[in-house]
Amino acid sequence: MSNKYIALPKGISEKTFDSAIADFRSVLGDAAVFTSAQQLAPYIKTMMPVPDSDHAPSAALMATTVEEIQKIVGICNRYKVPIWTISTGKNLGYGSAAPAERGQVVLDLKRMNRILEVDKDLAYALVEPGVTYKQLYDYIAEHKLGLWLSMPAPSAIAGPVGNTLDRGVGYTPYGEHFLFACGMEVVLANGEVLRTGMGSMPNSNTWQVFKWGYGPYLDGIFTQSNYGIVTKFGFWLMPAPPAFKPFVIQYENEEDIVEIVEIIRPLRISGVIPNAVVIAHALYEAPVKARRSDYVTGPGSIPDAAVRKLAKDHHLGIWNVYAALYGTQEQIDLNWKIVTQAFGKSGKAKILTEREVGDDPAFKYRAALMRGDMTLQEFSLYNWRGGGGSMWFAPVSQARGSETLKQMALTKQILAKYGLDYSGEFIVGMRDMHHIVDVLYDKTDPGQVKAAYQCFDELLTIFSAQGYGTYRVNTAFMDKVAETYGPVQRQVHKTLKKALDPNGILAPGKSGIR
Repeated sequence: MSNKYIALPKGISEKTFDSAIADFRSVLGDAAVFTSAQQLAPYIKTMMPVPDSDHAPSAALMATTVEEIQKIVGICNRYKVPIWTISTGKNLGYGSAAPAERGQVVLDLKRMNRILEVDKDLAYALVEPGVTYKQLYDYIAEHKLGLWLSMPAPSAIAGPVGNTLDRGVGYTPYGEHFLFACGMEVVLANGEVLRTGMGSMPNSNTWQVFKWGYGPYLDGIFTQSNYGIVTKFGFWLMPAPPAFKPFVIQYENEEDIVEIVEIIRPLRISGVIPNAVVIAHALYEAPVKARRSDYVTGPGSIPDAAVRKLAKDHHLGIWNVYAALYGTQEQIDLNWKIVTQAFGKSGKAKILTEREVGDDPAFKYRAALMRGDMTLQEFSLYNWRGGGGSMWFAPVSQARGSETLKQMALTKQILAKYGLDYSGEFIVGMRDMHHIVDVLYDKTDPGQVKAAYQCFDELLTIFSAQGYGTYRVNTAFMDKVAETYGPVQRQVHKTLKKALDPNGILAPGKSGIR
């Protein structure tokens, strides 16, 4: 422990780090280099069940240009100082803005926030890492461009670069975000600047319209990795459709999820329902309308009877299926007929549109996400139990009803063992389902912190053993998830790392890569 710094990079003396900091200041100016505990407070707090000090940075740097970043990586190579790059730092539930390992320097790009281009005709944007969805949303509205964004639930405060590089998802027909990425600019560890795809060609005029370029496709290796620092990012936007029809379909029993998924899969694969369908459990929707303490007190997970009462009191299904139709009114009318016939067969489904639900807050927030509007309603999840502890568990499954029921039952059982509630949703992609479970606990209660850690560890162990891969995880468990994908993939990642970043300065530990 240094007297001057709240942490030091691994294997670096205070004297060496002093020299590195002096060099950073000469590039960025004193005001853009943070070293005091007060300045670093926003980069330390996490929602994970580990001591925040495990992820304490040694410093933070506020860069605003590509040239500054090139100089920063030069200094890092000289002194072997590791940097952890963030864009908006709002990666809540996955580690927030804190680095993966204690002592890393945070390179914060939130001030690098220029919207470089939005093309109305070709429906694409080119932005810097600090641009938030809200900023881009306001820009599109102000210029009356008639384009829609797709974003994750923490919409307004998150940004397209950080979210897509972590392979996040959204709720419009463009919800598989990396699928709609097109062209990146990346500062490599040696300071060179790579433009991927068509961008590598001088005077290219197709950088944001054709993804592949020539030769091996490289963009993928800069997602969920530590091989470079993305400084410009292109992606496609959805032209606003003439009409939009959001709806919710409610079911009363947990085992009904088998029927739900079997109906949705062909509708998704055929494109009748073009957006990612959310199948949200009552407890995932409940915090928008209620507090846990209204229904249960004391230790242990919430009983099923209390969940049923809560669902009844607040007009929720045990499962709430949110989807939408897009296009001309004629297209929507035709597809609505197909959807209602498919869900109407068994008599179990309660089909509701905007007209029937009125001012329901849960529906309003889902409808906003499905049309690319700003909403922060999902953060009410964090009020459910209170205490600021949250980790997202995110295993993937096939879009099959039996698989979904199995995952839900297994998750519930493990959570209950540790006295935690099942708060989950399934997001139906093209042929897959992202199972998103918010492991909520009280970070001020040492007993719950320990239980949450053991619970998350067990979830990962058991799901991996059954062949369910986790697609995204918080920084405390990145190594564990990387191991589940086997030694060959880890070795390939390591080989790429060695070639692109021989001094290991870029985000060591990201996705288990060093």
